Amino acid sequence: MGKPDPVRAADVAMAAARFAGVIKPTPLHHNERLSLQHGVDVWLKREDLSTVRSYKGRGAYNLVSQLSPEERARGVVCASAGNHAQGVAFASAALGVAARVYLPRTTPRQKRDRVARLGGEHVQIVVHGDTYDDAAAAARQYAASTGMTMIPAFDDPRTIAGQGTVVKEAIEQLGRAPDAVVVPVGGGGLLAGTIAWLRETHPGVRVIGAEPQGAASMALALEHGAPVAMESIDPFVDGAAVRLVGEHTHALAAEREPDMVAVPEGRICVEMLDLYQSDGIIAEPAGALSPAALGPDLGLEPGSTVMCIVSGGNNDVSRYAEIVERALIFEGRKHYFLVEFPQEPGALRRFLDDVLGPDDDITLFEYVKRNNRETGPALVGIELGAPENLEPMMKRMTAGPHRVERVSPDSPLFTFLV
Repeated sequence: MGKPDPVRAADVAMAAARFAGVIKPTPLHHNERLSLQHGVDVWLKREDLSTVRSYKGRGAYNLVSQLSPEERARGVVCASAGNHAQGVAFASAALGVAARVYLPRTTPRQKRDRVARLGGEHVQIVVHGDTYDDAAAAARQYAASTGMTMIPAFDDPRTIAGQGTVVKEAIEQLGRAPDAVVVPVGGGGLLAGTIAWLRETHPGVRVIGAEPQGAASMALALEHGAPVAMESIDPFVDGAAVRLVGEHTHALAAEREPDMVAVPEGRICVEMLDLYQSDGIIAEPAGALSPAALGPDLGLEPGSTVMCIVSGGNNDVSRYAEIVERALIFEGRKHYFLVEFPQEPGALRRFLDDVLGPDDDITLFEYVKRNNRETGPALVGIELGAPENLEPMMKRMTAGPHRVERVSPDSPLFTFLV
């Protein structure tokens, strides 16, 4: 395989010119909460407020708009976890091109419905496989058999150039270059586009790539010097859960060597809730990746200007129960235990009185009787008023008559709870 085609700052500028008047600029907002929390000047680039509620419309439109009349007549195919599909649906409808969109089964219903609404009569949706990579394989096979043009979610110079317009636009809005840009990373299209623009226009800007801890595929590729397929990934951050990054995106990342950080999924959930409750921002998990990456480990200079890209806001409301659960566990406020209770009246009441603190609460209690008439096991979920309440509660449990076993987050049983 030859060296991937380069993407230049001029390509990014031409992409911006192509969809000027079609894709409206998204706002750049200063965030006081994050600035005070981290001691830096934090600005959020609000791609969640775009027409397709993510940056993906930029790359898709830039690619589809450059197809020949013959290619447009044959139509296009794409695979996506949801946001790229919406970008392709938007571009196809705007340009009058038929599109066939492959989505993995893990794609939230909200994103499926948005694809259908944005594309209208121009889009056909096919649900296939459990991951983005499964859907992508089916899409490539269909494109090869029909002559339709494959629209990559990230690994195409035209897609990358379109995504690069995000940071170009943000810097123009800020009026100066920031000290650092934190970019959410899945397949690497946004990261590569950011690098393509900054390396020629503002080479001194530090680029930080934020990946989900359970799908850190770009960091793996940079470590090995080439894209490497991860054996398994955590699909929770569906907009960034990619098993294998692209050849083009890796080549640009390897040239610049951005600082990569793996963000725990629980921390992403905490940030999603903070964005919603404190800032009124509805971010999907991938959209909260970059602000969730902020912290002392990044080594940011106090008072420096940091730009975080909120990449998308296509979050399904039905996922909030899981998001809250993951956030509480990450913060150390939610714990599960297997408790042997005496099978006698008042056993649960004594447990509540003797073990729980005044701000603690039982959120799950599943009691199962056995043939043994003396005791019976129960699965108990406890939400603490504060993380520091755990140690004294554990001491009270140990001192009591109940046999207690804590369910570790590493336990297979835990996967049935979260």
